[in-house]
Amino acid sequence: MRWAVEDSWTVTRRYLTHLGRQPEQIVMLAAFPILLVLMFGYLLGGGMTVPGGGNYLEFLMPGMFAMTMGFGMAATMIAVLDDASKGVTDRFRSLPMAPSAVLVGRSLADMVSAVIALAAVVGSGFAVGWRPHGGLGATLGAFGLLLLLRFSLLWVGIYLGLRIRTPSSVTLVQTLEFPFGFLSGVFVATSTMPAWLGAIADWNPLSSTAAAARELFGNPGWGGDSWITGHSVLMAAVWPLVILAVFFPLSVRAYRGLGA
Repeated sequence: MRWAVEDSWTVTRRYLTHLGRQPEQIVMLAAFPILLVLMFGYLLGGGMTVPGGGNYLEFLMPGMFAMTMGFGMAATMIAVLDDASKGVTDRFRSLPMAPSAVLVGRSLADMVSAVIALAAVVGSGFAVGWRPHGGLGATLGAFGLLLLLRFSLLWVGIYLGLRIRTPSSVTLVQTLEFPFGFLSGVFVATSTMPAWLGAIADWNPLSSTAAAARELFGNPGWGGDSWITGHSVLMAAVWPLVILAVFFPLSVRAYRGLGA
């Protein structure tokens, strides 16, 4: 166990060193959600209505926090694919080190970048007037659920990065992120959508996390008539655990099968 922890920390430091030399990765990860905040909050926000009333920017920001965590999946996938294509992953596998260290190190480094990106978007939220109105415990719980979503989705990124071999496949996965992000309750309440489309959006993990964050932050627009919207905090914890249960073992198996 001590060997595995030391090796994991060594790999984590390597990834963080690379991140420090390429800060544009964090800038890009945070810049896109901030751009969407400005666009939806100021260009389109005047035409948006929040069920039950309330300020649209306060409705929007928890959704943007969730989207920031969701869109980090592609960054993980590209980083893993880059290491594999350059032979770095094979080099790690040939060294006398704990096999788990590479995946654990990747996940820890990505969580550090996720915290930085989330902090940047939260800062932009404060700049445009968003405020949490829940207690300290509820606010910390909301941020915990957001980071839990990111932690689960990064294992999807790790798995895809280990399995994908061509740049065209990377583009396809990145393209599919947009329906995943937009077909949700991030920008508008799902109750305003056609019934069949709203039902699909309700079962998007991003919708559950966004709704749970709104509830815990005390922001408007988190209620709903369906079972899943009425239990958003529960589902914001269940969805990431289900994703982890599926993609963590798949990632481990894919890593062990490299070169086979």
